Amino acid sequence: MTVFMGEGLKRVVTQVALLNLGYFGIEFLVALSIGSVSLFADSIDFLEDASVNLLIAIALGWSARNRARVGMMLAIILLAPGIATIWTAWQKFMVPVAPDPLPLSLTGLGALLVNLTCALMLTRYRHHRGSLTRAAFLSARNDVLANIAVIAAGLITAFLWHSAWPDLLVGLAIAAMNADAAREVWDAARNEHRTAQP
Repeated sequence: MTVFMGEGLKRVVTQVALLNLGYFGIEFLVALSIGSVSLFADSIDFLEDASVNLLIAIALGWSARNRARVGMMLAIILLAPGIATIWTAWQKFMVPVAPDPLPLSLTGLGALLVNLTCALMLTRYRHHRGSLTRAAFLSARNDVLANIAVIAAGLITAFLWHSAWPDLLVGLAIAAMNADAAREVWDAARNEHRTAQP
């Protein structure tokens, strides 16, 4: 049963990695074309998720101690999108131009569908293999919430408040969510590492 779960998990995380890598390209190009902080943050997050899931696929056969070390490394990787987002938000703050709300909302909707698919694929494995699969599941779950916020930012910009602020605030919220996920994965990995020590 454990071997079957391991093989199934490896297949799922590889598929999730490819889905994330594909949508990263789409969202990054749209973010650049409309000047969106939230889409930029989310696109970097897609790239981070692809990296996390590929690392998980590689590390599945390793010992518990080595998997815990990879889990700690993944916690650090989870911080990268937040740092990139803060830099982009600062630049946008200096020149506050509202992004085009229609591509913002439509791209956020596409991202939501991709991340919801990934979260559902990973739900079965979220407690399997400790911090590694927890990192993948938390990333996908957080991304679903972030995408709903991106869509809302687009709708608010279109119908209520034509400003750069909804996009900026959502981008910063995505950065904060990634930081919290990084903390959770780091804590889980440290506990695993302690337990695995001889």
